[in-house]
Amino acid sequence: MDHQNHQQQQESCCHASKKTDWLLWTTGIILVATYAASFFLPDFLPLIPYGSEFATSVVELLHKMWWGVALGIIFVGILAGVPRELVMSILGKGGTMNGLLRATAAGVLLDLCSHGILLVGMQLYKRGASLGQMMAFLIASPWNSLSLTLILFALVGIKWTLTILVLSLVMAIISGVIFDKLVAKGVLPPNPNSTGAENHNGFRKELKEYIQSIHWSLNAFGKMLYTGLTESTMILRWIFFGIVLASIIRAAVPVELFAQVFGSTVAGLGATLLFATILEVCSEGSMPVAADFLLRAKAPGNMFGFLMAGVSTDYTEMLTLKETTGRWKIAFFLPLVTLPQVILIALILNQMSL
Repeated sequence: MDHQNHQQQQESCCHASKKTDWLLWTTGIILVATYAASFFLPDFLPLIPYGSEFATSVVELLHKMWWGVALGIIFVGILAGVPRELVMSILGKGGTMNGLLRATAAGVLLDLCSHGILLVGMQLYKRGASLGQMMAFLIASPWNSLSLTLILFALVGIKWTLTILVLSLVMAIISGVIFDKLVAKGVLPPNPNSTGAENHNGFRKELKEYIQSIHWSLNAFGKMLYTGLTESTMILRWIFFGIVLASIIRAAVPVELFAQVFGSTVAGLGATLLFATILEVCSEGSMPVAADFLLRAKAPGNMFGFLMAGVSTDYTEMLTLKETTGRWKIAFFLPLVTLPQVILIALILNQMSL
């Protein structure tokens, strides 16, 4: 009976509804139509109020995000076929510092944007990772990939690049510890996908058995891609919605105007966090805007706040957490745990720059 209830709970929180997903299809059609019109009907767009600006934003965001999302789907497909025992042997035991450090390191090693990382992070939760491990993975990953490090270095230099990387890693570990403590105290529910009986030390054995069980073929690769795509539709709907919403805001309110008024004050930091919450872009797409807070507004704390608020207050991430875990409480605890850390670090950085 308990096993049946566990299985039903797992299915309810880990699988999207089979009904027609109108949000996915509506936003997807809008994006496809806008993208096509920007190339084949460019003279038609100016006839629509803010049409050209909206199309420019859609094209820019799609060009920035497609590879991260595509790699995320591939990783989801791969992880879906990996035995849970192997996944847990890589991540280590949930609820421990070793497990958190492994999850943080795994996030650093995956060279994906924030949306691609979100796809993989949710799949890790489905495969049995603890809540703290998943949160540490999500917080550490977007701002520590090789590609993002190079972009950040080119924009703001080595000093601020290393500062952002180190602080984001520290924040990821602290947040992971807090979430695991909240689970241990019963404030938040544990991951129902973890039985607690996994072998966390048999990585080599589990990996050898998994490799031997793989059947390499074009058909198997196609099935892996199909699984990754179907498992990712729940998150893709919010990514599409975020692109449409962000493009509307970008079209109506120029980003440059925002960057000019965000100084190193408490009010400026508040406006920055609000702007970051509303503006839904991938981590790479956030870089040029974030650099303006340092280079134009002379507010390094606002730059850090803008980048990290993409994890702390991102509505795509919160909605996805709710749908994956089945609990609004977990989704709301993401900003409750991370946002105070972001604000404190940002205020200190702004004060140090004065």
